[in-house]
Amino acid sequence: MKNEITITVTDQEGNTHVLICPTDMGLTLKDMCKAYDLPMEAMCGGMAMCATCHCYIPDDTKALSEKNDIEEALLSELFNTNENSRLACQIYLTAQMDGLSVQIASD
Repeated sequence: MKNEITITVTDQEGNTHVLICPTDMGLTLKDMCKAYDLPMEAMCGGMAMCATCHCYIPDDTKALSEKNDIEEALLSELFNTNENSRLACQIYLTAQMDGLSVQIASD
């Protein structure tokens, strides 16, 4: 089993970034966006307290874990959410996410 996946992230400007992500380090999507210096604020540092790592997952989301109550509550306070909205700090990378597409939400 390989320990790396590829995730494609589209930033707020419409630029596409291909991220090579390790799956054996317990990292989140937010961690990888920060590691690649993508424009994701993530003010609280991944503590699920601010929702500034809001993103959209336009693909099939079966590979992702379900939203927990804290994530649902934070997303409910935003104006630009939809059914594909997630907090990147709550998405832990797994091998099943290989090929995932993500769009960083604009403020």
